Amino acid sequence: MKSLASNRVQGASSLQDLVSKMPAPRTIWLMLPAAIVQQSLDELVGYLSANDVVIDGGNSYYQDDIVRASALKEKGIHYVDCGTSGGVWGLERGYSLMIGGEDEIVRRLDPIFKSISPGPDRRQPTPNRPSSKDTAPQGYLHCGPNGAGHFVKMVHNGVEYGMMASIAEGLSIIKHANAGKTQPTEVDAETTPLRNPEYYSFDINIADVAEVWRHGSVVSSWLVDLTADALARSPELEEFSGRVSDSGEGRWTIEAAIDESVPAPVISAALWQRYESRNLGDFTAKVLSAMRSEFGGHVEKRG
Repeated sequence: MKSLASNRVQGASSLQDLVSKMPAPRTIWLMLPAAIVQQSLDELVGYLSANDVVIDGGNSYYQDDIVRASALKEKGIHYVDCGTSGGVWGLERGYSLMIGGEDEIVRRLDPIFKSISPGPDRRQPTPNRPSSKDTAPQGYLHCGPNGAGHFVKMVHNGVEYGMMASIAEGLSIIKHANAGKTQPTEVDAETTPLRNPEYYSFDINIADVAEVWRHGSVVSSWLVDLTADALARSPELEEFSGRVSDSGEGRWTIEAAIDESVPAPVISAALWQRYESRNLGDFTAKVLSAMRSEFGGHVEKRG
């Protein structure tokens, strides 16, 4: 904190110290893991005054936003939920912001959102989109009342799960396109042989595939850009174990889909895949293996 302090930046030793150094009405932006937002907010509110604003820019559950906004409103304090996307590169590229809150308060905070969003870029205007003064083309959007911002960000992250999974699966299929040259020579009842091994004899450079997909391809995207860069540095990705975490948004997206009776098979499958990557399906596999042994005398094949 001391190293960051300058003429334009002040440091604070505590939340109380922070609030005391700010002129009213204050705007305080929280950027915290969802699990500790409430305890931090509970402490912070004790130091705030009517007409102050708290922005939660993390990935809180949108239903928590609705409850928190209602509780703060009784104290005259305003609450804004702001889904923030851009990752570590947002510092250079700007952040896509999905905002929920009262109209007047969001308008008051517009200079903040405008300053950290990407702003107009080189993209061509969307065909047939009517010309207006809305902020979406600049990379930030007031999505609706409290909770709406984090709801949109929640679904955004669910979509991200599906996109990431499909890119990873596609590259893995290409990586194993040499299966005809590597299939086991032993024949046993527990292994399905490759019927036409001659059709799978390609040794394709995965890093090059990711790179070519970046240029003119229908699937070109920032996610493919990042994948190509990772593969350029480490073609076999040896530094990764393949354990993929989920921070909540995928689960919440599927819960919303269930409540709305909206089919979401791709996002659901992507979430199950993340569980599988953490070996949470091991017992399922053991039960399957046990059943095969019981009904058919199939000996579990190791390795």
